[in-house]
This record gives sequence, structure tokens and C-alpha cells, in this order.
Amino acid sequence: MCGRFTLNQPVEALAKVFDVRELPDLAAEYNIAPTQKVASVLQNPESKKREFQQLHWGLIPSWAKDPGIGAKTINARAETVAEKPAFRSAFKNRRCLVLADGFYEWQRQQGKKQPFYFRLQDGQPFAFAGLWERWHSPDNEEIISCTILTTAANELLQPIHERMPVILDPQDYDLWLDSQVQTPETLQQLLRPYPAQAMTAYAVSTLVNNSRHNSPECIMPISGG
Repeated sequence: MCGRFTLNQPVEALAKVFDVRELPDLAAEYNIAPTQKVASVLQNPESKKREFQQLHWGLIPSWAKDPGIGAKTINARAETVAEKPAFRSAFKNRRCLVLADGFYEWQRQQGKKQPFYFRLQDGQPFAFAGLWERWHSPDNEEIISCTILTTAANELLQPIHERMPVILDPQDYDLWLDSQVQTPETLQQLLRPYPAQAMTAYAVSTLVNNSRHNSPECIMPISGG
């Protein structure tokens, strides 16, 4: 599962890492939660260039009658995404990068949920494998939404949680974004656990348990963590 993450990198760094020319000013985010807007990169189907887009986190299938379904579709399991009705069309045709520089998972300790923060060893931003969808209400309101794919946890996460978000290798970004690539077997090869040795983790304050807390304190290590 991936239910909270962060993105607090300079816009210039994000533009360089993800090869996007135009990026708006982005406020530092230390506690991004479902239903919020998330920074994403899509490929323009005509120009084939990457474009920035802010998407509603919680995928709303085009056929949904109620946008509330998005609260239940913040994640898609890599193992079944090609078959699930809510995700299979987007998996085939509408894939995106969801930009991040860290994420949280929780471990139950003595009846309490202790949050841990995970990031890359080098502190660089990275991309979750995402899917996006366009939904229209009966009165033509449009919501462009997304989900984050998850896979089995690597060795670093296993003591904390059995699942982890799919972090894509940068060399796979073009393939993931290319809507002309639609073979499930080809895409599934990209949806693997990220190497544990390239990541680090530490315990953080329970401040992050409340999504209203959005400050650098959320990612500060706690004593003994």
C-alpha cells in the first residue's frame, strides 16, 4: 500500500530529472494524502513530449457513476492491474509518472501505529508507476485522476509492510509512458520491487498520521528511529 508520500524538491531539479520543460511553482509537500492533487508527468500522444499535470489521487474510472469510488482506488496491485475493470483500460492506454521523493508506511508497535519514512539513499526525486483516467459527471464536470501501483515489499520494507509502491527505474520512464506499448507482459516487467540497497528508512513522528500536518517535522527522524 502507498497512502502518504512527499515531494519537496526544487522545481528546477524536477524539470531536469523528469525532462519536463514547463513546471509551475510547487509548494513543498511533506504529507500528501489521497484525494489531494499530486504532481504527475504524462506523455502527449501527438508530440510524444512529456507534460506536467496535477492529478486527483484516487482513480475514477470513466464508467463510474459516483466519483467517490476514487477513495478506494488510490492503489492498484501490479499483479492484477491488467485484469481489474477499474484499471485495465488505463493500464493499457494511460500511464503516468507520479513524482515523489519519499513515502511513509506504518508498523504496529505495542498497539500503536508507528510511521516510517522511506526515500532513496541519494535523496533524489523519483517516480511511482501511475495510471490516469478522465471522468465526466452528468453535468460535464471533469476530473483527471490517478492511482499508484504497488508490488511486493523489498527487504528494507518487509519488516514494516508486505507491500510497497512501484518505483520506476529512470531508464524505464519512456517505455512506461509510451501508450503504443500495450503488451501486459512487457509492462509487468517494470513493476518490480525497487532495490533495497538503494533506499534508506527511519522512524518519524506520529504527526504524519494526521494529513493536516504538512511541515518538515513530518520527515525528521525521531530519537531511536
